[in-house]
Amino acid sequence: MLDLVKKAFKESADVKLAFVELYAERILEVGLIIATAIKDGNKVILFGNGGSAADAQHIAAELIGRFKEDRKPLPAIALTTDTSVLTALGNDYGFESIFERQVEALCMPGDVVIGITTSGNSPNVVRALAKAHDLGALTVAFTGRNGGKVVDVAHYSFVVPSYETPRIQECHITLGHVLCEIVERELGLA
Repeated sequence: MLDLVKKAFKESADVKLAFVELYAERILEVGLIIATAIKDGNKVILFGNGGSAADAQHIAAELIGRFKEDRKPLPAIALTTDTSVLTALGNDYGFESIFERQVEALCMPGDVVIGITTSGNSPNVVRALAKAHDLGALTVAFTGRNGGKVVDVAHYSFVVPSYETPRIQECHITLGHVLCEIVERELGLA
């Protein structure tokens, strides 16, 4: 069992190091884009399913609350938290529409919309990113494996080089944290 523990931490570290080698410049670029969008009066909208829903909520909380520094709240919303909206939309329009419909209601041109899906193929994430793209938002996909369908609809995609869901999710939350830190620093809040 001790080997299992050490192996999991090593795998996580190896995946993150491989990821940052692929995407360091793009991470900085997207972080600066998010900061500019917020500076211009726009917001960040995030969503995903399961653990990715939790990551969306976590990142939104870091922006609204604080990441490292006490500062003014930054506009972000996770579309995964309103059970009345989620169940009504799922019941009336189908589960594949639960994020798309919310994006249609809340997204404005210039917003940054982040869809999180470890497979890249979650129909509700793909559809919501496509809708956000059509509405003039900048779209970002956090994904893994071979990227999936989201890479065809998002302006920016971050594909974690792993087929292991836990390793992908661990990299996604690190990516979210780094983006939050870039935003705080760029806005002069850190």
